Amino acid sequence: MMRFFNTLGGAVGPFVPIEPGRVKIYTCGPTVYDFPHIGNWRAYVFEDLLKRFLVFSGFAVTHVMNITDVDDKTIRGAGALGVPLQDYTSKYIDGFFRDSRALNLSPADHYPRATEHIPEMVRLIETLLEKGYAYRKDGSIYFSIAKFPGYGRLSKIRLDDLRPGQRSEADEYEKESVHDFALWKGPKEGEPSWDTSVGPGRPGWHIECSAMSSKYLGPTFDIHCGGVDNIFPHHENEIAQSEAANGVKFVNYWLHCHHLVVDGEKMSKSKGNVYTLGDLQARGVDPLDLRYLLLASHYRKMLNFTFDALAQAGTARQRILDFLYELDHVTLAGGPSPEASRLIDAARSGFTAGLEDDLNISESLASLFTFVKNVNVLLADGKVTRADGDAVSSFVRSLDEVLAILPPASLDAREDAGGEDSSASTAGPELPEDLAAKIEAREKARAAKDYALADRIRSELASQGILLEDTKGGVRWKRAKTAKP
Repeated sequence: MMRFFNTLGGAVGPFVPIEPGRVKIYTCGPTVYDFPHIGNWRAYVFEDLLKRFLVFSGFAVTHVMNITDVDDKTIRGAGALGVPLQDYTSKYIDGFFRDSRALNLSPADHYPRATEHIPEMVRLIETLLEKGYAYRKDGSIYFSIAKFPGYGRLSKIRLDDLRPGQRSEADEYEKESVHDFALWKGPKEGEPSWDTSVGPGRPGWHIECSAMSSKYLGPTFDIHCGGVDNIFPHHENEIAQSEAANGVKFVNYWLHCHHLVVDGEKMSKSKGNVYTLGDLQARGVDPLDLRYLLLASHYRKMLNFTFDALAQAGTARQRILDFLYELDHVTLAGGPSPEASRLIDAARSGFTAGLEDDLNISESLASLFTFVKNVNVLLADGKVTRADGDAVSSFVRSLDEVLAILPPASLDAREDAGGEDSSASTAGPELPEDLAAKIEAREKARAAKDYALADRIRSELASQGILLEDTKGGVRWKRAKTAKP
């Protein structure tokens, strides 16, 4: 059973989704006043690992990641350049998606933008006013933390630290500096403003996520993620306004990743140690090496970024690429061996067990590299058949559905391995019906998580000269040059 550390309770416990077989996740996305730095990407890669593992484990996942395109920072940035807010943020939105693709992030189902959901925010604020949790002051609307007794339970803010009635206009404020927070900010010269039923103005930062998450996931959902810096005040305020308005629990599981530091120091522009993906690419860094570095440490531990560590990540990733290359060039004829199957089963069990334990990626990667080491011994001894090579390669690529550290398989690489290439779903006259039926049976076995049967069928097909490759688009088959008559 999966177990996660829930910030709300402060302990590791079993994960039980609201709806069996389905998980709803909301992750705090970029505030598009600049390009994301590697600390931001640390959070996004952690969230991607979580999502991919849930999918790998058979869950249907609905993922929402917001885009904050109106807040204090975006308004200041647009004002400094004298350009419309939308023109200012569009460059950074495009950059976020470009870098997301380079880092192999699995796309979210929804990317709601704050400026496109003003009506939903206004309705939520109206509800809070009607229920007495919000009040008007000097043209703005504030949430009264004194009216919400549960305030502070996520961040562990002490109740006697609360100072009811003291208000803050800022979207973000210092930890322990607890104030009534702005839900709606009255209009100011030079700032964007919307004419609404609660008056003219613009939303506060915190109301955005509450309104957008409830629209796409409902008033209660399974998992909310972010960095530890989001816990207070942002996530604490989300809980207060959402539960006050809807009268039900907001989120069941809160998962937060720790900070990233550079050479042991907090990132700071004055120190020149704030790096974007573009900065690293200009130095010749492969984005997938960065991805490996960001996911290879447990998400609840502080990550110290150094260029030596980045180089080591590249070396580790290259070891896997070299391993797959060796497997693709095995020429020894013969059927599958029990030893290879045993190693696959052990590695699969270790990899899964690690991630089920609060995403213990270190344990999972150790299992993978122990597997690589053991298979390399068999390769060196000439004990790996073509069928074994295909089974092992397929297994490693299946794990990459979670890790996403391998580049997309190229057509040239498949052709180099030998033979014609086609989709299993369009087998055509060149693939006999009995072999097509076996491919279909293997897919059913994989869906049922009967991996032993799936691997056995794959090996049987390999012994008959039909090689399978599991890709993001589905299974593909090719006829090997060494095919038996």
